[in-house]
Amino acid sequence: MRTHSLIKATLLSSLLVLAGCSAKVTEPEKYSGFLKDYSSLQETTSPGGKPVLRWVDPNFNSASYDSIVYNPITFYPEARPTTQVGQQVLNGLLDYTNSKLKTAVQQRKPLVATPGPRSLIFRGAITGVDSSKEGLHFYEVVPVALLVAGTQMATGHRTMDTHLYFEGELIDAATRQPVVKVVRMGEGKDLNNEKAPMTLETLKQVVDDMATDASLFEVNGAGLK
Repeated sequence: MRTHSLIKATLLSSLLVLAGCSAKVTEPEKYSGFLKDYSSLQETTSPGGKPVLRWVDPNFNSASYDSIVYNPITFYPEARPTTQVGQQVLNGLLDYTNSKLKTAVQQRKPLVATPGPRSLIFRGAITGVDSSKEGLHFYEVVPVALLVAGTQMATGHRTMDTHLYFEGELIDAATRQPVVKVVRMGEGKDLNNEKAPMTLETLKQVVDDMATDASLFEVNGAGLK
């Protein structure tokens, strides 16, 4: 009976691990507070096929706007370097993200420094949340949350899945109200163990995917052009 109970416990633990790893969108407990309201977000698919949480104002019409004010992406909360994610990596990640996203936004509409009555305002942040979910421990590496996952190695170390969390919105410059909100989680490259240093290459593809989706995003076939 004891052996049977142990087997059941092991199977249950395995199911919990799989359930934790299957989450593809940002869970509510990991919202950073960068956006004022998350209640209207709905799970959908990005143009590149990535799962995201998004809300679009039903009255949004891209033809009503002719320019975008680009506010540089920041870390929210403020990033603190660690032994695993150094300051140089944080700086490189932020610079690379801004370069790619700004270029993508600029492909949709001209960028302006001062908002006018027909302008959209873009603001976004790379975010990180420290939480514990179904037996899986999240290491707090602001702004990147590293999820311990995978199989125990002979060395006693686990492989590490990496995730980059992003929150952003487009705001109507005239009304100062959001018209588009996006919250997404991207999966980067695995790290060999909990002590392996992260590099920009670990998360580069996540940023590239976000930029591609920003350049292809359309609303009711009208796009942001």
